[in-house]
Amino acid sequence: MIPGKIKLIFLLLLLNYFTATLADEKSRTFPPVIIENSDSNSEKKNIVTKTKETRVNIIALDKITAKTSDITILLGETKKFGLLEIKALQCGSTKSITEPGHAAYIQVKDLSENRNDQIFVFNGWTFSSTTTLRPLDHPVYDFWLVSCENV
Repeated sequence: MIPGKIKLIFLLLLLNYFTATLADEKSRTFPPVIIENSDSNSEKKNIVTKTKETRVNIIALDKITAKTSDITILLGETKKFGLLEIKALQCGSTKSITEPGHAAYIQVKDLSENRNDQIFVFNGWTFSSTTTLRPLDHPVYDFWLVSCENV
């Protein structure tokens, strides 16, 4: 009984650490605006901006058809997979010596029931380094975090 409690406390401390480190991150900043003159005598200026958007890469599995799909979601964007609606809110890299990876905060709604008071089937962190921990407990669908781009 005591080893189970120790594992639970360790898991809670680990989640608290990831939440604190990702919450302290500064908000995304964009590179400076580059202004180029098309002609030194003209008043027109070309403004070139490069934006870097964070993407969350997920593999989703439909257990009935046994087909997988690669899903790429921008932060704050909502994508549908079957009857699930997946929204990625945060993504970052985990710093570990043994298994470096990524962590993403994801919300998943099940749209199979036509109710306005829909609750989340999953609302929390998922990790790419521990794919054996399935965050979603759904009879038809599974998904795994693969990586985060531009973090």
